[in-house]
This record gives sequence, structure tokens and C-alpha cells, in this order.
Amino acid sequence: MIRINLLLTKKPVKIPLVLVYGVVGIGTLIIALFAITLFLNNKVSGLQSDLSAKENRLKELKQAIIEVQNYEKYNKELLDKTRIIEILKKDQTVPLRLLDEVSEKLPKGVWLTGLTDKNRFINIEGYAFTNYDLVGYVQSLKESKYLTDVTLIESRQEAIDTFEIYKFKLTFRIKV
Repeated sequence: MIRINLLLTKKPVKIPLVLVYGVVGIGTLIIALFAITLFLNNKVSGLQSDLSAKENRLKELKQAIIEVQNYEKYNKELLDKTRIIEILKKDQTVPLRLLDEVSEKLPKGVWLTGLTDKNRFINIEGYAFTNYDLVGYVQSLKESKYLTDVTLIESRQEAIDTFEIYKFKLTFRIKV
């Protein structure tokens, strides 16, 4: 008997091994690239959120710096004003003491026409009826504990109307 096989049988197709390795390699590469892309996208979004948080913190710190600078400016102005007030308080007693000493020591027969103060260096101009009154005034100023270097610069006799009087200039320093 003769047998005829009418069924078509296919021979198994042999896929080259290189092609299988290439497909597996490309598939692995695609999966790896996809995983790396997801990882990097996640990292970028995390860095962007950190950046925005740090920018917000930077804005807060800049505002705080401006407030500190304003405070320092205000504090400096306040210290300057306080220093000026202290200087004025200290210097307030000097003119008072000067006028008190000059007027307290002023005898009858002597009157003043001018008093100038330049850095605690005092110039006085005035008139006296007698030279004795003028010398007594200069001596009493020299005895003052607040005045130093009392010097009679000029004393000359002048005639005003029918009176003979002495015009004088003297200088001294006041102790602070």
C-alpha cells in the first residue's frame, strides 16, 4: 500500500538566534528607557518643587532683610537724636552758668555791651565808671571756679557827654 499524506505539514520555521536576542535586547532597552524617563521626570518635578519652595523662602528672607535695614536705620536715627539731646542737655548748663557767673560778679558801676562765645572762648565788652570797678570785676571773674584764663585785653578812657568812663574788653574760657 501506498500511503499518501495529503496533509500539509509545515516545517518549523527557524528564527535566527541573533534576531531573538536583538528583539529581547530592544525590548529590554525600551523598558529601561521608559523606567529611566519616569525616574528622571519624578526627580525633575521634585527639584522644581524644591526650587519654588526656596524661591518663596528667598522672598521671605529679602522682606526680612528690608525690615532689618529699616529697623537699623530707625535705630541709628534714634541714637543720633538721643546723642544730640544728651549734648544739648550737657551744653544747656554751660550758657546758664556763664551768664550766672558774669552777672553775679558784675559790680555797680560796670555794665556790659557785648558778650560773644566761640567754642567756650568768651569775649566781653563793656564800660566802667572807674578803673577800680573794672579791676575789681576782673579779679572777681578770676576767682570763679567756672572761668579760666581771664585776661583784660583793653581798657581805655573815653568821654561820653560830660562823663569820663573806661571802655574795656576782656576774654576768658569757661570750664565745661
